[in-house]
Amino acid sequence: MTSRRKFLAGSLATTGLMTFGRPAPAVLRAAAAERSDQERILVVVELAGGNDGLNTVVPVRDDRYKAARPTLAIPSDEAISIGQDTALHPAMTGFADLLQQDRLAVVQGVGYPNPNRSHFESMDIWHTCQRKDEVRVDGWLGRYLQSAAAQFGSTDPQALHFGEDKQPFALMSRQVRVPSVGSLEEFRLLGREKGQFATAVKQLADARRAPSNDLLGFVQSSTSSAIEASERIEQAAMSDGPSSPYPGNRLSRKLQTIARMINSGLKTRVYYVQLNGFDTHARQAGAHTSLLRQVSGAVSAFVKDMVAHGHGDRVVCLCFSEFGRRVQENASEGTDHGTAGPVFLAGSPVKAGLHGDAPDLGDLIDGDLKYAIDFRRVYASVLSGWLNSQAESSLRGQYEPLDLFDV
Repeated sequence: MTSRRKFLAGSLATTGLMTFGRPAPAVLRAAAAERSDQERILVVVELAGGNDGLNTVVPVRDDRYKAARPTLAIPSDEAISIGQDTALHPAMTGFADLLQQDRLAVVQGVGYPNPNRSHFESMDIWHTCQRKDEVRVDGWLGRYLQSAAAQFGSTDPQALHFGEDKQPFALMSRQVRVPSVGSLEEFRLLGREKGQFATAVKQLADARRAPSNDLLGFVQSSTSSAIEASERIEQAAMSDGPSSPYPGNRLSRKLQTIARMINSGLKTRVYYVQLNGFDTHARQAGAHTSLLRQVSGAVSAFVKDMVAHGHGDRVVCLCFSEFGRRVQENASEGTDHGTAGPVFLAGSPVKAGLHGDAPDLGDLIDGDLKYAIDFRRVYASVLSGWLNSQAESSLRGQYEPLDLFDV
């Protein structure tokens, strides 16, 4: 029996393959459906700095929330209601649209035991699933990539980190090299003609450059496969643009570039981007509004782009931050480092809606929220429920997955 999800997947794939108002041949539609099942993609959006979860997924009916935040509390008549006395920040209209379309899962109260309020240490914990007293040599995604390398079957990079930030520890692996790409311009080199491009890559591979050059390191790791992969990424720069507009912000440009890579046929399975600025210790309201508008609008546009190009059932976005903020606002109209917060999964394959209980503001630990869901359970859900991988080795332990996907 064909499930509703598979029926919709087929419909979306058909829509994405329309040409001149006529459906594509049945063989192409079948190929698109098969590809959707076998070549799933994960896009990770890291919200660096500690996103204020209480002003993101807002307990609008809780008087304790309003009392703790006399200047920062989001008024209930401005927030976007999503049920269960819960609302989204008013800037998050893109996420509200995704929720309306059954394409957004909100996992509440995500954290870990004995939380660490250092940005660097907490992010390392999220990246490696290990504490500082354990030996950290690779990340959870790096371990996944290593386990999946034998079945990858392509010269394209298994994963790409896109942006000018330091490559996240999550992608580190003992065997799989992941390139960090500042922009597609880095791959254009001498021009768009393949002969010139290959010559330039070979010259780069022989050149002596700084060891910190991630692009050069990737090229030097395997010249012949790097040429093929680089040509494929270069082709992505020349591929058709988005079928719908993206907001004009930095995260949108990163996700739009990833969309072009996916639309070009690149076989990469994991993409990783970062958005900084969530460390809102002072005058939080305006900065946080801008950041949430950027995340919500960019991810919504990206998901819409994927659906329009027939990739809707192949791509899932994971949005997380290293910790939340304290319940009580500080004297500078900001919030300090806290503990638990929400995690978002966006895309057609997710089970939309709220997952887990809302944080209990009457049951705090030293003024901080208690976590209800270990972040590694979210990862386990992504690994086993989406990437069809054994989660235990990637997470350095066994964690019960959540029911987050409808595939």
